[in-house]
Amino acid sequence: MKATATGIVHFGPGAFHRAHQADYIDRLLDDDPRWGIAAVSLRSGGTVEALRRQQGRYTLAVLDETRSYRTLAAHREALDPADAAAVRRRLADPAVRIVTSTVTEKGYCLTGDGTLDFDHPDIVQDLETPDQPRSLTGWLALGLADRRAARLPPFATLCCDNMAGNGRKLAAAARVFAARADPELARWIEGEARFPDTMVDSITPATTDALRREVREATGFDDAIPVAREAFAAWAIEDALPAGGPDLAGAGAILTGDVAAHERAKLRILNGAHSTLAYLGLLRGHATVAEAMADPWLAATVAAMIGEEIAPMLRGRTDIDLDDYAAQTLRRFRNPAIGHQLAQIAWDGSQKLPYRLLDTIAEARAAGRPFARLALAVAGWMRFVERQARRGAKIVDPLGERLAQIAQASDSDAALIEALLGVRQIFPAPLACDTPFRESLRDSLVALQETVHA
Repeated sequence: MKATATGIVHFGPGAFHRAHQADYIDRLLDDDPRWGIAAVSLRSGGTVEALRRQQGRYTLAVLDETRSYRTLAAHREALDPADAAAVRRRLADPAVRIVTSTVTEKGYCLTGDGTLDFDHPDIVQDLETPDQPRSLTGWLALGLADRRAARLPPFATLCCDNMAGNGRKLAAAARVFAARADPELARWIEGEARFPDTMVDSITPATTDALRREVREATGFDDAIPVAREAFAAWAIEDALPAGGPDLAGAGAILTGDVAAHERAKLRILNGAHSTLAYLGLLRGHATVAEAMADPWLAATVAAMIGEEIAPMLRGRTDIDLDDYAAQTLRRFRNPAIGHQLAQIAWDGSQKLPYRLLDTIAEARAAGRPFARLALAVAGWMRFVERQARRGAKIVDPLGERLAQIAQASDSDAALIEALLGVRQIFPAPLACDTPFRESLRDSLVALQETVHA
Protein backbone atom coordinates (compact mmCIF):
# COMPACT_ATOMS: atom_id res chain seq x y z
CA MET A 1 0.00 0.00 0.00
CA LYS A 2 1.32 3.43 -0.95
CA ALA A 3 1.84 6.02 1.79
CA THR A 4 -0.88 8.64 1.99
CA ALA A 5 0.10 12.00 0.50
CA THR A 6 -1.49 15.40 1.14
CA GLY A 7 -3.76 16.67 -1.63
CA ILE A 8 -6.37 18.63 0.36
CA VAL A 9 -6.03 21.54 2.77
CA HIS A 10 -8.95 21.99 5.13
CA PHE A 11 -9.59 25.12 7.21
CA GLY A 12 -11.62 24.54 10.39
CA PRO A 13 -11.10 20.95 11.63
CA GLY A 14 -14.04 20.97 14.02
CA ALA A 15 -16.43 18.13 14.72
CA PHE A 16 -18.56 18.54 11.60
CA HIS A 17 -15.63 18.37 9.19
CA ARG A 18 -14.15 15.36 10.96
CA ALA A 19 -17.51 13.55 10.98
CA HIS A 20 -18.48 14.48 7.42
CA GLN A 21 -15.96 15.49 4.73
CA ALA A 22 -13.12 13.57 6.38
CA ASP A 23 -15.27 10.41 6.36
CA TYR A 24 -15.81 10.74 2.61
CA ILE A 25 -12.09 11.28 2.02
CA ASP A 26 -11.11 8.42 4.32
CA ARG A 27 -13.11 6.05 2.12
CA LEU A 28 -11.02 7.07 -0.90
CA LEU A 29 -7.56 6.60 0.51
CA ASP A 30 -7.14 2.84 0.16
CA ASP A 31 -7.67 3.13 -3.61
CA ASP A 32 -6.19 6.60 -4.14
CA PRO A 33 -3.81 7.73 -1.37
CA ARG A 34 -3.11 11.15 -2.94
CA TRP A 35 -5.87 12.90 -1.02
CA GLY A 36 -4.81 13.04 2.61
CA ILE A 37 -5.87 16.19 4.44
CA ALA A 38 -3.79 18.95 6.03
CA ALA A 39 -6.05 20.33 8.77
CA VAL A 40 -5.61 24.05 9.55
CA SER A 41 -7.09 25.80 12.57
CA LEU A 42 -7.37 29.57 12.23
CA ARG A 43 -8.03 30.22 15.90
CA SER A 44 -7.38 27.58 18.53
CA GLY A 45 -4.96 24.71 18.75
CA GLY A 46 -6.81 22.18 20.91
CA THR A 47 -8.05 19.91 18.12
CA VAL A 48 -4.78 20.32 16.22
CA GLU A 49 -2.77 19.23 19.26
CA ALA A 50 -4.99 16.18 19.74
CA LEU A 51 -4.74 15.21 16.07
CA ARG A 52 -0.95 15.41 16.36
CA ARG A 53 -0.89 13.27 19.51
CA GLN A 54 -3.13 10.69 17.89
CA GLN A 55 -1.26 10.78 14.55
CA GLY A 56 -4.40 11.98 12.76
CA ARG A 57 -6.53 9.11 14.08
CA TYR A 58 -9.86 9.48 15.83
CA THR A 59 -13.17 7.65 16.13
CA LEU A 60 -16.39 8.33 14.25
CA ALA A 61 -19.42 7.04 16.16
CA VAL A 62 -22.49 6.61 13.97
CA LEU A 63 -25.59 6.99 16.11
CA ASP A 64 -28.42 4.89 14.75
CA GLU A 65 -30.59 2.07 16.08
CA THR A 66 -27.36 0.09 16.26
CA ARG A 67 -24.28 2.16 17.03
CA SER A 68 -21.13 1.62 15.01
CA TYR A 69 -17.59 2.93 15.33
CA ARG A 70 -14.91 3.61 12.70
CA THR A 71 -11.36 4.84 13.12
CA LEU A 72 -10.65 7.56 10.56
CA ALA A 73 -7.14 8.51 9.51
CA ALA A 74 -7.55 10.95 6.62
CA HIS A 75 -5.55 13.77 8.25
CA ARG A 76 -1.86 13.78 7.37
CA GLU A 77 -0.99 17.08 9.02
CA ALA A 78 -2.47 19.33 11.68
CA LEU A 79 -1.49 23.00 11.65
CA ASP A 80 -2.43 25.81 14.03
CA PRO A 81 -2.03 29.62 13.87
CA ALA A 82 1.64 29.33 14.84
CA ASP A 83 2.32 27.25 11.72
CA ALA A 84 1.67 30.01 9.19
CA ALA A 85 4.78 29.27 7.11
CA ALA A 86 3.81 25.60 6.83
CA VAL A 87 0.25 26.52 5.82
CA ARG A 88 1.60 28.81 3.11
CA ARG A 89 3.93 26.11 1.79
CA ARG A 90 1.12 23.60 1.72
CA LEU A 91 -1.22 25.92 -0.21
CA ALA A 92 1.56 26.41 -2.78
CA ASP A 93 2.21 22.66 -3.08
CA PRO A 94 1.38 21.46 -6.63
CA ALA A 95 0.01 18.21 -5.13
CA VAL A 96 -2.74 20.17 -3.33
CA ARG A 97 -5.69 20.40 -5.68
CA ILE A 98 -8.54 21.07 -3.25
CA VAL A 99 -9.08 23.48 -0.35
CA THR A 100 -12.16 22.93 1.82
CA SER A 101 -13.55 24.96 4.71
CA THR A 102 -15.93 24.65 7.66
CA VAL A 103 -15.31 27.83 9.64
CA THR A 104 -19.02 28.51 10.37
CA GLU A 105 -20.99 31.32 8.75
CA LYS A 106 -19.25 34.00 10.80
CA GLY A 107 -15.80 32.82 9.71
CA TYR A 108 -16.24 34.20 6.20
CA CYS A 109 -16.36 37.84 7.36
CA LEU A 110 -19.40 38.67 5.24
CA THR A 111 -22.06 41.32 5.69
CA GLY A 112 -25.76 40.55 5.91
CA ASP A 113 -26.09 40.69 2.10
CA GLY A 114 -23.34 38.09 1.65
CA THR A 115 -20.57 40.41 0.48
CA LEU A 116 -17.14 40.80 2.08
CA ASP A 117 -17.17 43.01 5.18
CA PHE A 118 -14.21 45.35 4.66
CA ASP A 119 -14.77 46.72 8.17
CA HIS A 120 -14.29 43.33 9.82
CA PRO A 121 -11.14 43.50 11.99
CA ASP A 122 -9.63 40.40 10.40
CA ILE A 123 -10.12 41.76 6.87
CA VAL A 124 -8.72 45.15 7.86
CA GLN A 125 -5.63 43.47 9.29
CA ASP A 126 -5.20 41.12 6.34
CA LEU A 127 -5.29 44.00 3.87
CA GLU A 128 -2.65 45.79 5.91
CA THR A 129 -0.42 42.69 6.31
CA PRO A 130 -1.38 40.32 3.46
CA ASP A 131 1.57 38.00 4.14
CA GLN A 132 0.25 37.29 7.65
CA PRO A 133 -3.43 36.47 7.14
CA ARG A 134 -5.89 35.74 9.91
CA SER A 135 -9.05 35.25 7.85
CA LEU A 136 -9.91 32.42 5.49
CA THR A 137 -10.33 34.94 2.68
CA GLY A 138 -6.86 36.33 3.38
CA TRP A 139 -5.36 32.84 3.27
CA LEU A 140 -7.10 31.98 0.01
CA ALA A 141 -5.90 35.20 -1.62
CA LEU A 142 -2.32 34.61 -0.44
CA GLY A 143 -2.31 30.97 -1.50
CA LEU A 144 -3.72 31.77 -4.93
CA ALA A 145 -1.23 34.63 -5.35
CA ASP A 146 1.66 32.27 -4.60
CA ARG A 147 0.38 29.72 -7.09
CA ARG A 148 -0.05 32.35 -9.79
CA ALA A 149 3.49 33.61 -9.18
CA ALA A 150 4.79 30.04 -9.47
CA ARG A 151 2.76 29.48 -12.68
CA LEU A 152 0.74 26.72 -11.00
CA PRO A 153 -2.95 26.12 -11.60
CA PRO A 154 -5.18 27.36 -8.78
CA PHE A 155 -6.63 24.95 -6.23
CA ALA A 156 -10.39 24.49 -6.26
CA THR A 157 -12.11 25.79 -3.12
CA LEU A 158 -15.11 24.05 -1.55
CA CYS A 159 -16.96 26.03 1.11
CA CYS A 160 -18.79 23.47 3.24
CA ASP A 161 -20.73 25.79 5.54
CA ASN A 162 -24.45 26.51 5.54
CA MET A 163 -24.75 29.54 3.28
CA ALA A 164 -26.89 29.89 0.18
CA GLY A 165 -24.60 30.13 -2.85
CA ASN A 166 -21.63 29.44 -0.60
CA GLY A 167 -19.14 28.94 -3.43
CA ARG A 168 -20.22 32.06 -5.28
CA LYS A 169 -20.08 34.14 -2.13
CA LEU A 170 -16.59 32.93 -1.23
CA ALA A 171 -15.37 33.43 -4.81
CA ALA A 172 -16.66 37.00 -4.79
CA ALA A 173 -15.04 37.66 -1.40
CA ALA A 174 -11.67 36.35 -2.62
CA ARG A 175 -11.86 38.46 -5.79
CA VAL A 176 -12.76 41.75 -4.14
CA PHE A 177 -10.17 41.18 -1.41
CA ALA A 178 -7.45 40.52 -4.00
CA ALA A 179 -8.54 43.51 -6.07
CA ARG A 180 -7.69 45.92 -3.26
CA ALA A 181 -3.98 45.11 -3.62
CA ASP A 182 -3.57 43.37 -6.98
CA PRO A 183 -6.24 43.79 -9.67
CA GLU A 184 -4.37 41.36 -11.93
CA LEU A 185 -4.62 38.65 -9.26
CA ALA A 186 -8.35 39.35 -8.95
CA ARG A 187 -8.79 38.90 -12.70
CA TRP A 188 -6.78 35.66 -12.61
CA ILE A 189 -8.94 34.33 -9.76
CA GLU A 190 -12.09 35.23 -11.69
CA GLY A 191 -10.87 33.56 -14.86
CA GLU A 192 -9.07 30.51 -13.50
CA ALA A 193 -10.07 29.59 -9.95
CA ARG A 194 -13.11 27.43 -9.25
CA PHE A 195 -15.35 27.76 -6.21
CA PRO A 196 -18.10 25.16 -6.66
CA ASP A 197 -21.23 25.54 -4.56
CA THR A 198 -21.81 22.74 -2.06
CA MET A 199 -24.45 21.46 0.32
CA VAL A 200 -23.50 19.38 3.36
CA ASP A 201 -25.87 17.56 5.66
CA SER A 202 -25.50 15.31 8.69
CA ILE A 203 -26.59 16.08 12.22
CA THR A 204 -23.43 16.18 14.34
CA PRO A 205 -23.82 16.76 18.08
CA ALA A 206 -20.99 18.23 20.09
CA THR A 207 -18.37 15.89 21.50
CA THR A 208 -18.88 15.23 25.20
CA ASP A 209 -17.09 13.33 27.95
CA ALA A 210 -19.90 10.78 27.74
CA LEU A 211 -18.98 10.13 24.10
CA ARG A 212 -15.31 9.77 25.03
CA ARG A 213 -16.23 7.18 27.68
CA GLU A 214 -18.50 5.35 25.25
CA VAL A 215 -15.77 5.15 22.59
CA ARG A 216 -13.18 3.99 25.12
CA GLU A 217 -15.47 1.24 26.40
CA ALA A 218 -16.56 0.13 22.92
CA THR A 219 -13.21 0.24 21.13
CA GLY A 220 -10.47 0.38 23.75
CA PHE A 221 -9.17 3.58 22.14
CA ASP A 222 -8.67 6.40 24.68
CA ASP A 223 -9.69 9.00 22.11
CA ALA A 224 -9.57 12.67 23.13
CA ILE A 225 -11.42 13.89 20.02
CA PRO A 226 -14.05 11.36 18.91
CA VAL A 227 -16.94 12.68 16.84
CA ALA A 228 -20.49 11.43 16.42
CA ARG A 229 -23.13 11.88 13.78
CA GLU A 230 -26.36 10.33 12.62
CA ALA A 231 -26.26 7.60 9.96
CA PHE A 232 -27.60 9.97 7.30
CA ALA A 233 -25.00 12.04 5.47
CA ALA A 234 -25.13 13.97 2.20
CA TRP A 235 -22.63 16.09 0.26
CA ALA A 236 -23.84 17.74 -2.95
CA ILE A 237 -21.11 19.45 -4.99
CA GLU A 238 -21.50 21.56 -8.11
CA ASP A 239 -20.12 19.54 -11.00
CA ALA A 240 -17.37 22.05 -11.74
CA LEU A 241 -14.29 20.51 -10.15
CA PRO A 242 -11.14 20.45 -12.29
CA ALA A 243 -10.07 17.17 -13.83
CA GLY A 244 -7.70 14.97 -11.89
CA GLY A 245 -9.20 15.56 -8.47
CA PRO A 246 -10.46 13.02 -5.94
CA ASP A 247 -13.31 10.71 -6.94
CA LEU A 248 -15.78 12.21 -4.49
CA ALA A 249 -18.74 10.72 -6.35
CA GLY A 250 -17.22 7.30 -5.81
CA ALA A 251 -17.19 8.02 -2.09
CA GLY A 252 -20.90 8.89 -2.12
CA ALA A 253 -20.99 12.62 -2.86
CA ILE A 254 -23.58 13.93 -5.33
CA LEU A 255 -22.10 15.84 -8.29
CA THR A 256 -24.89 17.99 -9.70
CA GLY A 257 -25.59 20.99 -11.88
CA ASP A 258 -28.19 22.23 -9.38
CA VAL A 259 -26.67 22.41 -5.91
CA ALA A 260 -29.02 25.30 -5.19
CA ALA A 261 -32.00 22.93 -5.05
CA HIS A 262 -30.32 20.73 -2.44
CA GLU A 263 -29.03 23.79 -0.63
CA ARG A 264 -32.40 25.54 -0.39
CA ALA A 265 -34.14 22.40 0.82
CA LYS A 266 -31.52 21.81 3.48
CA LEU A 267 -31.10 25.41 4.63
CA ARG A 268 -34.79 26.19 4.74
CA ILE A 269 -36.38 22.91 5.77
CA LEU A 270 -33.76 21.23 7.97
CA ASN A 271 -31.77 24.22 9.22
CA GLY A 272 -34.80 26.50 9.42
CA ALA A 273 -36.66 23.92 11.50
CA HIS A 274 -33.53 23.30 13.60
CA SER A 275 -33.25 26.99 14.53
CA THR A 276 -36.98 27.13 15.25
CA LEU A 277 -36.72 24.15 17.59
CA ALA A 278 -33.65 25.68 19.23
CA TYR A 279 -35.14 29.03 20.19
CA LEU A 280 -38.69 27.91 20.94
CA GLY A 281 -37.47 24.71 22.59
CA LEU A 282 -35.06 26.50 24.91
CA LEU A 283 -37.79 28.95 25.85
CA ARG A 284 -40.04 26.00 26.71
CA GLY A 285 -37.39 24.37 28.88
CA HIS A 286 -36.10 21.66 26.54
CA ALA A 287 -32.43 20.73 26.10
CA THR A 288 -32.15 18.55 22.97
CA VAL A 289 -33.75 18.33 19.54
CA ALA A 290 -35.32 14.94 20.30
CA GLU A 291 -36.72 16.31 23.55
CA ALA A 292 -38.19 19.31 21.72
CA MET A 293 -39.76 17.03 19.13
CA ALA A 294 -41.48 15.12 21.94
CA ASP A 295 -43.32 18.38 22.79
CA PRO A 296 -46.63 18.08 20.87
CA TRP A 297 -47.05 21.84 20.38
CA LEU A 298 -43.51 22.30 19.11
CA ALA A 299 -43.60 19.26 16.83
CA ALA A 300 -46.91 20.39 15.33
CA THR A 301 -45.65 23.96 14.90
CA VAL A 302 -42.51 22.88 13.07
CA ALA A 303 -44.36 20.36 10.87
CA ALA A 304 -46.93 22.99 9.87
CA MET A 305 -44.21 25.60 9.25
CA ILE A 306 -42.43 23.22 6.87
CA GLY A 307 -45.55 21.97 5.12
CA GLU A 308 -47.50 25.22 4.80
CA GLU A 309 -44.85 27.97 4.71
CA ILE A 310 -41.46 26.62 3.63
CA ALA A 311 -42.10 23.79 1.15
CA PRO A 312 -44.59 25.82 -0.97
CA MET A 313 -41.85 28.41 -1.61
CA LEU A 314 -39.58 25.65 -2.97
CA ARG A 315 -42.04 23.81 -5.23
CA GLY A 316 -41.41 24.18 -8.93
CA ARG A 317 -37.74 24.99 -8.30
CA THR A 318 -36.44 21.48 -7.64
CA ASP A 319 -36.89 17.85 -8.58
CA ILE A 320 -36.42 16.84 -4.93
CA ASP A 321 -39.47 15.18 -3.39
CA LEU A 322 -40.08 17.86 -0.77
CA ASP A 323 -42.75 15.93 1.11
CA ASP A 324 -40.41 12.96 1.47
CA TYR A 325 -37.51 15.23 2.44
CA ALA A 326 -39.64 16.96 5.09
CA ALA A 327 -40.85 13.66 6.55
CA GLN A 328 -37.29 12.31 6.59
CA THR A 329 -36.10 15.49 8.35
CA LEU A 330 -38.68 15.16 11.11
CA ARG A 331 -37.77 11.49 11.59
CA ARG A 332 -34.11 12.45 11.90
CA PHE A 333 -35.00 15.06 14.53
CA ARG A 334 -36.75 12.39 16.59
CA ASN A 335 -33.70 10.10 16.67
CA PRO A 336 -33.19 9.52 20.43
CA ALA A 337 -29.56 8.49 19.86
CA ILE A 338 -28.66 12.03 18.80
CA GLY A 339 -28.30 14.22 21.88
CA HIS A 340 -28.12 17.37 19.76
CA GLN A 341 -28.10 20.27 22.18
CA LEU A 342 -30.49 23.12 21.39
CA ALA A 343 -28.05 25.57 22.96
CA GLN A 344 -25.42 24.59 20.39
CA ILE A 345 -27.85 25.17 17.51
CA ALA A 346 -28.83 28.54 19.01
CA TRP A 347 -25.27 29.87 18.74
CA ASP A 348 -24.53 32.56 16.15
CA GLY A 349 -28.17 33.32 15.40
CA SER A 350 -27.31 36.62 13.73
CA GLN A 351 -25.35 34.68 11.11
CA LYS A 352 -27.90 31.90 10.63
CA LEU A 353 -31.27 33.67 10.57
CA PRO A 354 -30.82 35.32 7.14
CA TYR A 355 -30.24 32.01 5.36
CA ARG A 356 -32.46 29.76 7.45
CA LEU A 357 -35.58 31.89 7.97
CA LEU A 358 -35.45 35.43 6.60
CA ASP A 359 -34.92 34.49 2.93
CA THR A 360 -38.08 32.38 3.04
CA ILE A 361 -40.04 35.13 4.80
CA ALA A 362 -38.98 37.70 2.20
CA GLU A 363 -40.07 35.41 -0.65
CA ALA A 364 -43.34 34.60 1.10
CA ARG A 365 -44.08 38.30 1.50
CA ALA A 366 -43.35 38.95 -2.16
CA ALA A 367 -45.63 36.08 -3.19
CA GLY A 368 -48.40 36.93 -0.74
CA ARG A 369 -47.95 33.59 1.03
CA PRO A 370 -48.46 32.88 4.76
CA PHE A 371 -45.44 33.22 7.07
CA ALA A 372 -46.84 33.39 10.62
CA ARG A 373 -44.91 30.39 11.98
CA LEU A 374 -41.69 31.61 10.37
CA ALA A 375 -42.25 34.94 12.11
CA LEU A 376 -42.89 33.04 15.34
CA ALA A 377 -39.44 31.46 14.97
CA VAL A 378 -37.82 34.87 14.53
CA ALA A 379 -39.76 36.17 17.53
CA GLY A 380 -38.46 33.15 19.45
CA TRP A 381 -34.91 34.28 18.65
CA MET A 382 -35.76 37.80 19.85
CA ARG A 383 -37.24 36.50 23.10
CA PHE A 384 -34.24 34.19 23.55
CA VAL A 385 -31.84 37.14 23.14
CA GLU A 386 -33.88 39.17 25.61
CA ARG A 387 -33.95 36.36 28.18
CA GLN A 388 -30.21 35.71 27.92
CA ALA A 389 -29.43 39.40 28.31
CA ARG A 390 -31.69 39.91 31.31
CA ARG A 391 -30.25 36.85 33.02
CA GLY A 392 -26.73 38.08 32.41
CA ALA A 393 -26.02 34.96 30.37
CA LYS A 394 -23.60 35.14 27.48
CA ILE A 395 -25.08 35.35 23.99
CA VAL A 396 -22.77 33.22 21.85
CA ASP A 397 -22.82 35.27 18.69
CA PRO A 398 -20.43 37.61 16.83
CA LEU A 399 -22.92 40.37 17.62
CA GLY A 400 -23.55 39.09 21.14
CA GLU A 401 -22.53 42.24 23.02
CA ARG A 402 -24.57 44.49 20.75
CA LEU A 403 -27.61 42.21 20.98
CA ALA A 404 -27.34 42.15 24.77
CA GLN A 405 -27.16 45.93 24.91
CA ILE A 406 -30.23 46.23 22.69
CA ALA A 407 -32.23 43.79 24.80
CA GLN A 408 -31.23 45.44 28.08
CA ALA A 409 -32.16 48.88 26.76
CA SER A 410 -35.57 47.82 25.40
CA ASP A 411 -38.41 48.46 27.82
CA SER A 412 -41.18 46.96 25.67
CA ASP A 413 -41.74 44.44 22.91
CA ALA A 414 -42.20 47.30 20.45
CA ALA A 415 -38.82 48.75 21.41
CA LEU A 416 -37.18 45.32 21.18
CA ILE A 417 -38.58 44.72 17.69
CA GLU A 418 -37.61 48.20 16.50
CA ALA A 419 -34.04 47.94 17.75
CA LEU A 420 -33.35 44.40 16.56
CA LEU A 421 -34.85 45.04 13.13
CA GLY A 422 -32.40 47.92 12.87
CA VAL A 423 -29.41 45.55 12.90
CA ARG A 424 -28.62 45.53 9.19
CA GLN A 425 -26.14 42.65 9.51
CA ILE A 426 -29.24 40.51 10.15
CA PHE A 427 -32.33 42.18 8.70
CA PRO A 428 -32.22 43.77 5.23
CA ALA A 429 -34.04 47.08 5.09
CA PRO A 430 -36.96 45.96 2.84
CA LEU A 431 -37.92 43.18 5.24
CA ALA A 432 -37.25 45.21 8.38
CA CYS A 433 -39.60 47.92 7.11
CA ASP A 434 -42.32 45.52 6.01
CA THR A 435 -45.43 46.30 8.05
CA PRO A 436 -47.07 42.82 7.98
CA PHE A 437 -43.78 41.24 9.07
CA ARG A 438 -43.44 43.71 11.94
CA GLU A 439 -47.04 43.14 13.00
CA SER A 440 -46.55 39.37 12.93
CA LEU A 441 -43.46 39.69 15.13
CA ARG A 442 -45.44 41.78 17.60
CA ASP A 443 -48.28 39.24 17.71
CA SER A 444 -45.80 36.37 18.02
CA LEU A 445 -44.00 37.92 20.98
CA VAL A 446 -47.34 38.25 22.74
CA ALA A 447 -48.24 34.64 21.90
CA LEU A 448 -44.91 33.39 23.21
CA GLN A 449 -45.69 34.79 26.64
CA GLU A 450 -48.46 32.20 26.90
CA THR A 451 -46.58 29.23 25.45
CA VAL A 452 -43.10 29.32 26.98
CA HIS A 453 -41.63 28.77 30.42
CA ALA A 454 -40.16 31.82 32.13
